[in-house]
Amino acid sequence: MTDLPNPEDMRDTIIASLDENKAEDIVTIALAGKSSIADYMIIATGRSSRHVVGLSNHIAEALAKSGMHKAKFDGKENGDWVLGDAGDVIVHIFRDEVRDFYNIEKIWCDPEFLDKYNAQKESSKPPSVDA
Repeated sequence: MTDLPNPEDMRDTIIASLDENKAEDIVTIALAGKSSIADYMIIATGRSSRHVVGLSNHIAEALAKSGMHKAKFDGKENGDWVLGDAGDVIVHIFRDEVRDFYNIEKIWCDPEFLDKYNAQKESSKPPSVDA
């Protein structure tokens, strides 16, 4: 019997991959008490459709190199919004305009976090916050 990957290790591997590959506006949301679909949701922005798809490829490679199971990604054909399912971690990678349109942080984050997040975003500082 093999050990299942720790959700926190998986989260950290995904965030490191996004950071190393120049993803922007990375937000991590702990889903405990909010949903049973996963332990964490990570939302990030790519600069272009090609960058969005590339980020998802890099995540898959990073997880494989770390000995974690393969993540499944949908939306790579278009590259506007790629959804990744790594089991205990869900990843959303958007182009900036698409992320602004869907605004999924508003669905999953509490109002206090959203105020802080929006203030950081408006001040042009790249937010690095956990919800």
